[in-house]
Amino acid sequence: MTGWMKGIAVAGLALATATGVNAQESTNRVAVETAWSVFVDGDPRECWVVSAPTETVNTRDGQPVSVRRGDILLFVTYRQGESAGEVSFTGGYPFADGSTVSVQVGDDRFELFTDSGTPQWAWSASPEEDARILAAMRRGANAVLTARSARGTTTRDTFSLFGVTAATDEAQRRCED
Repeated sequence: MTGWMKGIAVAGLALATATGVNAQESTNRVAVETAWSVFVDGDPRECWVVSAPTETVNTRDGQPVSVRRGDILLFVTYRQGESAGEVSFTGGYPFADGSTVSVQVGDDRFELFTDSGTPQWAWSASPEEDARILAAMRRGANAVLTARSARGTTTRDTFSLFGVTAATDEAQRRCED
C-alpha cells in the first residue's frame, strides 16, 4: 500500500464511510444530471456525485449466480478548498482480501485498490490516478467495474457516464471556497 493510500485508509476511513452513508441517506441532493445525482453536505463542505449501475452481472466459476448485495455506487467526491475529485466505489459486499477493482472506460483501464480496513470500498492509488480516471469518465459512455467478493463471486457493474461531466462540474463548483 502506498503512503497516499495509507493516509486515505487511516484518515479517510470515516470520511469515505460517511460519504457513502450520506449519499444513501442525505436529503441534500442539489442537482440531477441524467444518471448522476449531486449532493452537498457538511462543514467543511463536501460535494459528491453518485450513480447506481445500469446493469449488474454476478458470476461464480463462470456461471451466473443470484447474490444479495448492498448498495452499489460509484462516486466522485470534492472537498471544500480542494480542486481535485476523488473516485471511489462500493460494491455492496466485502471485497476479497488483497484484490483490486478493475475500471474499464472505453479503451482505458484502471485499478481501484481495496483495503481490509474498509472492506466494501475501493479507490485509486493517488490523486493523479483520480484525475486520469475522471478524464476518461468525462470522455466515455460507460464505466464497467469488475471486482471479486470475499465469497469468490465476480461482479461486473456497468455505470452510464451520461451526465457525469455536468454533475462533476456542479459538485466542484459548489465546493470551491
